[in-house]
Amino acid sequence: MTAQKTYDVRTHGCQMNVHDSERLAGLLETAGYIDLSSVPARSRPEVADVVVFNTCAVRENADNKLYGNLGQLRPAKLANPDMQIAVGGCLAQKDRGDIVEKAPWVDVVFGTHNIGSLPALLARAAHNRKAEVEILESLEVFPSTLPTRRDSAYNGWVSISVGCNNTCTFCIVPSLRGKEADRPPGEILAEIEALVAEGVVEITLLGQNVNTYGVEFGDRLAFGKLLRACGDIEGLERVRFTSPHPAAFTEDVILAMAETPNVMPSLHMPLQSGSDTVLRDMRRSYRSAKFLRILDTVRRHIPDAAITTDIIVGFPGESEADFQGTLDVVREARFSSAFTFQYSIRPGTPAATMDHQVPKAVVQERFERLIALQEQISWSENRRVEGRDVEVLVAPSEGRKDAQTKRMSGRARDNRLVHFAMPEGVDVPRPGDLVTTGVTYGAPHHLVADSGMTGGTYAVRRTRGGDAWSTLQQVPQGTGKPAVRLGMPSIGAPAAVPAAASSCSSR
Repeated sequence: MTAQKTYDVRTHGCQMNVHDSERLAGLLETAGYIDLSSVPARSRPEVADVVVFNTCAVRENADNKLYGNLGQLRPAKLANPDMQIAVGGCLAQKDRGDIVEKAPWVDVVFGTHNIGSLPALLARAAHNRKAEVEILESLEVFPSTLPTRRDSAYNGWVSISVGCNNTCTFCIVPSLRGKEADRPPGEILAEIEALVAEGVVEITLLGQNVNTYGVEFGDRLAFGKLLRACGDIEGLERVRFTSPHPAAFTEDVILAMAETPNVMPSLHMPLQSGSDTVLRDMRRSYRSAKFLRILDTVRRHIPDAAITTDIIVGFPGESEADFQGTLDVVREARFSSAFTFQYSIRPGTPAATMDHQVPKAVVQERFERLIALQEQISWSENRRVEGRDVEVLVAPSEGRKDAQTKRMSGRARDNRLVHFAMPEGVDVPRPGDLVTTGVTYGAPHHLVADSGMTGGTYAVRRTRGGDAWSTLQQVPQGTGKPAVRLGMPSIGAPAAVPAAASSCSSR
């Protein structure tokens, strides 16, 4: 195995990047490379022949993290000049040739629109003995047509759109991912059916704003229709999606969630701020009252829904009164959990040049107050689940302490993390199987379900997802990941080649 060249894809950022990394792995394996982790430990090199960084540009420390990681690889590159280092993703799209100037030992830089070019760029860089930088301004092919090496046997990501038409002042993603491009629903459903045929029981629909799906072909109800169509796919146990935008979230989507049994009762709804003044400055085209009305409607139709959110603390100009508005919305919304961030300046965004940047010490103090409040709410919400039965999709690595506690872990239908104990003498469920058991304790960040140990509810349903996981364990010296899929062909006439975006776009 070590005679073949190895690769190592290192991912930073959102679920879209995670899915893109699956495609990068598929491209490299199709080109003849093997995953470094599949090499037996006794003969595994310390560094792969090709190391790919799939980067994020959303957070302030993204640059520091990348260049720190590149610096750590420099000695390996000096020791082995044939080793190749590639940088892709949003930070590559943003920084372009600057990456090679700052880190001359990088061989390839590619953008968000041309991940399919990676093998050719690596070959060209090796032949020419110089760095290759290729950044396209618009999408070359929809990424789902590319080979994919999925991380999991029983769940999968499915892109329904790429890009974003919003202009939030804190966000650099639209300028790096481009305008929204939607896939035809037939292609999406065909991909899901193909995944289910391979043993996938859970899929997550991906888009920068999934609920604006259909804007490109003029159907504002398209996303709700897509969710309902997923309900007709036999063998598909669970459907999730991320992330919607509150401004475009309509009741037809809520009804589709409520009326489609395999669409899960979990919703990630980014708030960003509870202050209408700050939301206006962020160019978020909704206000706190509308946001709370959406949550009320969701809970009226889906009473057990677990709702999570994103919140930014310390946006330019945020006053103490503005921050109190955020705390008020958090108290009323009762999120099951929240991803909280301290605002950081991102060059290239309108917010970066706004007046009244909030001092770091003030941001930190507000951030800690928000965390404390959300911890109380999360704990309280999880305690409410005590005594209920939950259905858990078993995962191989969700619980870091499973070995010590003799538990297994997975996600409930509402996406809460559950650590559960198994009665003596029962068959051990496999990752991808479904376990129904009773919750005995709600902790701030997870649920404990030990009812099976005291004669309470405990039942295992073996699934095709568990079968698929078991099959992979029988492959000698493998990675435990499914084989490379060659990508979904397009349906219908080829799309017109998009014109390159102007470098002086008004967006």
